[in-house]
This record gives sequence, C-alpha cells and structure tokens, in this order.
Amino acid sequence: MPILAALNERNNAACELCAATGELSIFEVPPVKEPNSDKSVLVCKTCQSQLDKEVEMDNNHWRCLNDSMWSQVPAVQVTAFRLLTRLAKTEGWAQDLVDMFYMEDETKAWAEYGVAADNIEEVAPTRDSNGTVLVAGDNVTLIKDLDVKGAGFTAKRGTPVRNISILDNPEQIEGRVNGVRIVLLTTYLKKMPLFED
Repeated sequence: MPILAALNERNNAACELCAATGELSIFEVPPVKEPNSDKSVLVCKTCQSQLDKEVEMDNNHWRCLNDSMWSQVPAVQVTAFRLLTRLAKTEGWAQDLVDMFYMEDETKAWAEYGVAADNIEEVAPTRDSNGTVLVAGDNVTLIKDLDVKGAGFTAKRGTPVRNISILDNPEQIEGRVNGVRIVLLTTYLKKMPLFED
C-alpha cells in the first residue's frame, strides 16, 4: 500500500499532530533510510512548514501536542517529543508535557537522536535550489551539467544522487555520482519527489 494511503487510513485523513483535515502531506521522521509509513507522519500544511523550519514556530499551535503525544504510533510520538523538547526551552507547559512523556526504549532512542541532531542543526537547514529543506538520506538530482575536477568526468543534468549526507556547511551535501563520493553545492540540486508518476 502506498505510504500516503496507509497514513490516511491510519488517521482517518487528518493531521496526526493537530487533527486538521486540509492540505495533508507526508512528513518523514528522520533518520529515514527507506521511506515507509512506520517512519512517516501525516501532517497539515501549517505543521509541515513549522517542522521544516520554513516559518517561525507558533507556540500556541503546538498545544495540540497535549493530545497527539499519547498516540500509539511511534513516529507520531517521536515527532511530538522532538517538538515539545524544542518548545520547552521557552514554554513551561511544553516542559510539563515532556516530563509526562512515556515511550518504549527503542522509540525514546529514536526521539532523542533527533533532539541531539536538532540542537546541532540550529544554525541553518540545508536547502536545495528551490528552497526545499534537505535531510540526510534524501535523494536529489543535478539541475545542470557539472565538471567533476580530479575525477575526469562530467556529471550530467538529471543524474540522481541517492542517500545524501548533510555537511556542516548548509550550502553543500555529499553524495555518490558515477560511483565517486563527492561534495556538491546545493544550488545545483533539486530534491527528488517521493513518488514519481
């Protein structure tokens, strides 16, 4: 079953964080090697833009986590925990919810991995040429031909770069092109869609 269909069925076509029903999309809860419904959450546009750090967090919007944190779905628990941990820096109510949070050990390790990564990535997210946030494990394509110095080949436009690594510099990623691991500038990349028609 396709991921979107599985998520719609799992939560009756509503955002798994705030229960909104319009403009829903898939949010992959990092780290994700192989996209699947167990590692994804169905979210509305408002939640998605804040999760991707495209807009400033609306702290009041996230009071909905008071309900969604009790979900039985590990990916929802992980996302709620990470958000509450971010909010707890300035919001007392969020810290109260973090203190009450219960997760299985494996789920908690997944959640805390993201919190540690979140603290490191406070600088700036890595974005492709269209401004889409990139995370480790994403797949991208080249939007122009690039001469690869030292490797003696030209990486052609449209070449896929799978399972990228994020570097300290938000303007660069690392990936494998023609079997060679190289650093690429994000201005020459476009994130590949999850599903291609």
